[in-house]
Amino acid sequence: MVSVKYLHQVQALFLSGFMSLIMSGAISFINLGLVDGFVEMWFHAWIVAYAIAFPSVLIVFPLARKLAMKIASK
Repeated sequence: MVSVKYLHQVQALFLSGFMSLIMSGAISFINLGLVDGFVEMWFHAWIVAYAIAFPSVLIVFPLARKLAMKIASK
């Protein structure tokens, strides 16, 4: 088990993983269609996207949370 102290990082890990998986699949399908080797191409696109998404979420999440709190508190 991971300590609650690392909740932000674990949440970012899952959020970026799921989002990059879904988005890379959708964009791969739009650009390529259902071609031979689609799953392998999607997996490659996902790995690249995940490598970008995880640090991005770590950086952007605090800002997004602050903005959401401002909007939600009005």
